[in-house]
Amino acid sequence: MSQSPEFAQDVLDWFDQHGRHDLPWQQAVTPYRVWVSEIMLQQTQVSTVMPYYERFMARFPTVADLAAASQGEVLQHWAGLGYYARGRNLHKAAQAVMAQGGQFPDTLEGLEALPGIGRSTAGAILALGFAQRGVILDGNVKRVLARCFAVDGDPSGTAALSRLWHLADALTPHQRTGPYVQAMMDLGATLCTRSRPLCLYCPLQGRCQAFALGTPTAFPGKKAAKIQPVKAAFFLLIGNERGELLWVRRPPSGIWGGMWCLPEVAVAGEAELRTVLDERFGIQDAVLEQLPPFRHTFSHYHLQIQPVRVKAAMPRVEEGESSWLTPEQAEGRGLPAPLLKLCRDIR
Repeated sequence: MSQSPEFAQDVLDWFDQHGRHDLPWQQAVTPYRVWVSEIMLQQTQVSTVMPYYERFMARFPTVADLAAASQGEVLQHWAGLGYYARGRNLHKAAQAVMAQGGQFPDTLEGLEALPGIGRSTAGAILALGFAQRGVILDGNVKRVLARCFAVDGDPSGTAALSRLWHLADALTPHQRTGPYVQAMMDLGATLCTRSRPLCLYCPLQGRCQAFALGTPTAFPGKKAAKIQPVKAAFFLLIGNERGELLWVRRPPSGIWGGMWCLPEVAVAGEAELRTVLDERFGIQDAVLEQLPPFRHTFSHYHLQIQPVRVKAAMPRVEEGESSWLTPEQAEGRGLPAPLLKLCRDIR
């Protein structure tokens, strides 16, 4: 397909009148501000991101500020957004930028070389942060293009994804690329939604093949359903005489990497739990009280969380990676969402 200036013009005309122009990252635009917003917006809605973005930029207004901070402080400001590898990669990428002289790369290849930046995110930074031509294909744009051109199949599958990238590249204009990119994201977020799309208000209705077929929600194709495994773990509420709980810092990688959490023990039952308490904390003859369990869902599995109060003599703890904190103090460290919920439930 060659470029279709009419397609881009329809999108831009709609955006000029109905698009979003007052988002925080659209003000005082820099590549850094755009980059942070794009990472936060991955798999997260604009309404959720906005307050986090404002707080994050207030604390880390420049890439130098972000690079100079500790990973723990960065994750503290990320807590609640989920997908914490994004926060860790953001920090690593900031340090990489500073190691390269403090200037953001302004090429697709240079941006993709940074941790956490893929092809679509790099295209967004080029278009929105550098006013260059950049091609994006996030979830919203996939949906718009799949419906408009009736692209069958799982949009993450090889064939459909290749077709969608071809369309995205062919349709992206060389002028006003930034507004066009923002417009395509806005269309997917506000009109061409997953369910109940507002087709009557869409500037692409007249050329949309899915609308003509009368089945817009049949596109894009659905991913094959996967049964997510369920993992279970005890989360220990080990207290002291001051009303504080024992918290430990997680390893730097993996789920909740680098964050403060209650001690987690993945064992089959109470007998094994007592063995771990003895070996890891020197706790023997503890009184164990199981609190109501609850489930937290990650992208690839469910975690069944079983909180357990451990009433015993003072445990043996490792200095540096452990800390005694009240629930209120722990919240100030920035906690993963399920542990924040638990903290509030036990007050």
